Amino acid sequence: MHDTGEWQALSSHRQALDEVHLRDLFDGDPLRGERLAAETDGLLLDYSKNRLTDETVALLSALADRAELRGQIEALLDGEPVNTTEDRPAWHAALRRPDPPPEVGLEFDRMAAFAAEVRDGRWDAVVNIGIGGSDLGPAMATAALGAYADPGLDVRFLSNVDGAHFGAVTRGLDPARTLFIVVSKTFTTVETLTNARTARAWVADAVGPEQAGGHFAAVTASPDKAHSFGIDADAVFAMWDWVGGRYSLGSAVGLSLMITVGPDAFADMLAGMHQIDEHFRTAPWAENLPALLGLIGIWNRNFWGWPTLAVLPYAQELALFPAYIQQLDMESSGKSVLADGTPAVTATGPVVWGQPGTNGQHAFHQLLHQGTDIVPVEFIGLCRPNHSHIEHHDLLMANLFAQVEALAFGAPDAGDPHQQFSGNRPSTVLLADQLTPRTLGQLVALYEHKVFTQATVWGINPFDQWGVELGKTLATDIAAELTGAAHPNPARDSSTQSLINRYLSRR
Repeated sequence: MHDTGEWQALSSHRQALDEVHLRDLFDGDPLRGERLAAETDGLLLDYSKNRLTDETVALLSALADRAELRGQIEALLDGEPVNTTEDRPAWHAALRRPDPPPEVGLEFDRMAAFAAEVRDGRWDAVVNIGIGGSDLGPAMATAALGAYADPGLDVRFLSNVDGAHFGAVTRGLDPARTLFIVVSKTFTTVETLTNARTARAWVADAVGPEQAGGHFAAVTASPDKAHSFGIDADAVFAMWDWVGGRYSLGSAVGLSLMITVGPDAFADMLAGMHQIDEHFRTAPWAENLPALLGLIGIWNRNFWGWPTLAVLPYAQELALFPAYIQQLDMESSGKSVLADGTPAVTATGPVVWGQPGTNGQHAFHQLLHQGTDIVPVEFIGLCRPNHSHIEHHDLLMANLFAQVEALAFGAPDAGDPHQQFSGNRPSTVLLADQLTPRTLGQLVALYEHKVFTQATVWGINPFDQWGVELGKTLATDIAAELTGAAHPNPARDSSTQSLINRYLSRR
């Protein structure tokens, strides 16, 4: 895309804005804050505090057209093989359609029945064992929807192969009344299976080996492996190869979430996802929230050269949302090769990070306001809380509004140079009415489609993650050496071998 007329027009336009300050843009346009905003179904996107104009939006829309984004959206949502390197669909949108494929509807019915059984009082605790997309999505959503959770169930998440995590997650639990859900598409993920075997031994010590299998369920595309582990067929739920891990929250990967909030709330989340799917499909670019977020991300990453993005929810319930978006964006967009196999000649995915406000204000906002690097920020706020402490929520939201105002306009006239704020630092605000299951579904789908928008313009495949595989292969080889099952690799570099030797001598 970098050699197209649309890209070149944006480059020239960006240079024309080089000396323009957000103060000037707002002073010259009193209605800017109302006009440079878009809304769908109770979700407002205010992008007026980015360093752009109406012309920028028009030029970015032309870039989207040049990238054939509309056709790519149709292919994505209709289940065409958009995952080109693996020649299969990325059809997570099918999970949340009112008329899902028959196998999806059947599996949701099984999930709902299983969730009802778990929620009837037999179990005190449920532990989801997974990693990556098999952990981040349900863990994030379970925390986000705590106000809708069954108060009689303690739902926890075990991901890290570090034994300290197993100890922390199981501390205080009764193994005789704990259910484990093992989530692994292949049922070979080393970290997940190691934790699952440890959990099985923990349960077997309490109830006996013969009864331990009844404390486990599985979500996998390899049911035979789950059965071999000792999990009953009625407790094994399907994954499909057309749903990638980081896009799988709306599938059986979300079983722990369905158990937590119930099938009806889970269905409401799916409905929120579907609403954004259809909005993404039909809305004009200037009114299309996912497309706008993605195109502004292109604008900030490629034309201003800002390499990071902070996602800052002003909602404690969304504490895990930045980590969830970090995987969604960085695993999808962290590519240096285009979908056709040629090298990328423009920057692709940014470094995504963040934590909830107001905690971040006392940690890293100093750099956001006065550091030498500019960091675009995406703020998320809620008009109504899920609690009764309104004075707290008013103060929380006052801080959000103050941060976006300070980032944009600064305090240039302070006498002491240490107290001067240059402002002109870009931010976007997503403002929802309340954090409900439907709202959470909207936010998840919004960011999924933001990532897809950017990937389409960059020409990369956001649905593979080959960069994850090399480390797994090397770790397997090294683990064999650490256990004495293999000899040292004579071709290994001296630094890595020295570290291994030191570990073996001191463990």
